[in-house]
Amino acid sequence: MDLHLDGDTALVTASSAGLGLASAKALAREGANVTICGRDADRLAEAEAAFEGLDGDVLARQADITDPDDITDLVDTTVEAFGGLDHVVTSAGGPRSGPFLDMTERDFYEAYDLLVMSAVWTLQEASPHLADGGGTWTAVTSTSVQEAIDGLVLSNGVRRAVVGVAKTVAREWAPDVRANVVLPAAHETSRIEELVEQGLERGEYSTYEEGLEDWADGIPMGRIGDPDEFGDVVAFLASDRASFVTGASVPVDGGRLRS
Repeated sequence: MDLHLDGDTALVTASSAGLGLASAKALAREGANVTICGRDADRLAEAEAAFEGLDGDVLARQADITDPDDITDLVDTTVEAFGGLDHVVTSAGGPRSGPFLDMTERDFYEAYDLLVMSAVWTLQEASPHLADGGGTWTAVTSTSVQEAIDGLVLSNGVRRAVVGVAKTVAREWAPDVRANVVLPAAHETSRIEELVEQGLERGEYSTYEEGLEDWADGIPMGRIGDPDEFGDVVAFLASDRASFVTGASVPVDGGRLRS
C-alpha cells in the first residue's frame, strides 16, 4: 500500500533508539524526509546510519526534549532544512519505575516534563506549519494510559495527560490537523534486549528466548512486538490513508489490553 508520504516532512522526538527510531524509519521508508533527535551523540550517529538506503532524507540533531529551547531549535532547523513540516511524532523515554511511596515530588515533575510538556512544547512550535498543509500529530504513549501497570506509577499517572491533549487538539484543530495516540505494549527494542540480558545475568532466564517469552506473558498473540510493525502503524496514521482517523487511541499490543 502506497501511503503517499513522498516529499512530506516529519519530526520524530526521542528517536535515536526504540519505538521513536522505528517510527522515523517507517516514515522514511515511505519517502518522507525525517528529523530525528536524541541526547547521546554516539547513539544518534548510529541511528542516522540506519537510514541509509531508505527513500526519505534524514536530519539528525542532538537535543534534550525536556528543554523547550532545544525543541524550538528542532522545529526551526527541520523547517529550514526541508521547507516545511507536515507530521510530528512525539515519543519519550520511560520515566523512573517504582511504587507510589518511592516517588518524590521532583520525580513527578520530571516525569511530567518528559512525557507531557515535551509533547506540548513540540506541538506549540509545530502548530503553524501543521495547520498550513493538513498535518498530523501522533503521540507515542503506552498501554499504561488505559490499564495501570504494576510498579509504574509515573507512567500510569502522567502519560494520561497526553491522551487528553490529543483528544482536545483533534477537535480544536479539525479538519486541518489530525491527532492520534498509539499505545504500545512490549516490543523488542534495545531496552527490552537490555532487560532480558540483565535477567540472564541474574539467572532469571536460561536463554534469551525464554526472557522474551516472559515479556510476552499475557499477550494473546504469544510474542512481543517487532518495532517495525509499530512504525508501520505510525506511518499509516500520518498518511492520507487514515484521513478519517483522528482523536483515536490505537493499541499496538498484540491484544494485551482487556478494556
